[in-house]
Amino acid sequence: MTSTLDRQVALVTGSSRGIGRAIASELGQRGACVVMNGRDEGALDEAVCGLGEQGIRAAGRVADVTDEVAVSAMFEQARTTFGPVDILVNNAGALAVVDAEEMTLSDWNLVLATNLTGPFLCAREAARQMLPRGQGVIVNLSSIFAHGAMEQRSAYGASKHGIEGLTRALAVEWGPRGIRVVAVCPSFVVTDQLAANPGIDLSAPTERSPLHRLATPEDIGKAVAFLAGPDAAFINGASVPVDGGWLADASW
Repeated sequence: MTSTLDRQVALVTGSSRGIGRAIASELGQRGACVVMNGRDEGALDEAVCGLGEQGIRAAGRVADVTDEVAVSAMFEQARTTFGPVDILVNNAGALAVVDAEEMTLSDWNLVLATNLTGPFLCAREAARQMLPRGQGVIVNLSSIFAHGAMEQRSAYGASKHGIEGLTRALAVEWGPRGIRVVAVCPSFVVTDQLAANPGIDLSAPTERSPLHRLATPEDIGKAVAFLAGPDAAFINGASVPVDGGWLADASW
């Protein structure tokens, strides 16, 4: 594969497993040095070692993206380890599947803090390293639930509508100063953890998809890597569906 991200420094939140790990791997395969983030130190160490076995320069930082001080320290570590961050991927997320009338304020706050406040804090720190150099890319993980709704996902849907608004606002504000801000909008993604859960029936969303399959973490990783790279240099403020045509189907 052509190394289109040589000498770039990428920071991917929530990258110890699943989608985030696939994104980190794809960026690393294209030449980037990758700072991986998570809250489980053991899982994060294993993920960093896994990328290292692929020949990717990777480091890990345990941090809660909702903690302003921890986020600042994470970006400072990235700077001292590899250099200023060129690519930020806001992937860390939380989900509460519960009837709206039964949702606790604690659940609501956790989802909004992780999915919206965390990306803002990380984007702000990234911009402080990117703006002096007049370059950088921020990719936010959105969802098809930013464009539609499903029962028991009120907090999640609200947070993803919010991340798309934040994406557009930052793209307009920082674009003139060299930072592109975009979002990817996945449908259902089959991670190892999800596939291993016998209580989850994936047949309905699989049949619902126009391609009759669900996304893989690698599908999302490749889309993110494209948007972060030079071939996407004129894409800014956009939300790109990576959903196999889910949103194109008006029957949803």
